[in-house]
Amino acid sequence: MTKLVEESPYRWRIEPEGAMRVPGIVFASRELLPDPAEDQALGQVAAVATLPGIVEASYAMPDMHWGYGFPIGGVAATDVDD
Repeated sequence: MTKLVEESPYRWRIEPEGAMRVPGIVFASRELLPDPAEDQALGQVAAVATLPGIVEASYAMPDMHWGYGFPIGGVAATDVDD
């Protein structure tokens, strides 16, 4: 289960654990956060944070929802040299 830490009413953090290289940052109100029992988007945000070359964080916008490997509404930047 992915644990969210509330940084502000509209910004949540998934602390790096396991193979995560960077944290996950979620921009959403409490009402817009997906229900982990029904939507695996938060787990996908954490999974993206394990990718080679990822820099800064794995981000999720307020419209995030489960995708095929990468959450819809997810954003990630990578360093091609890493």
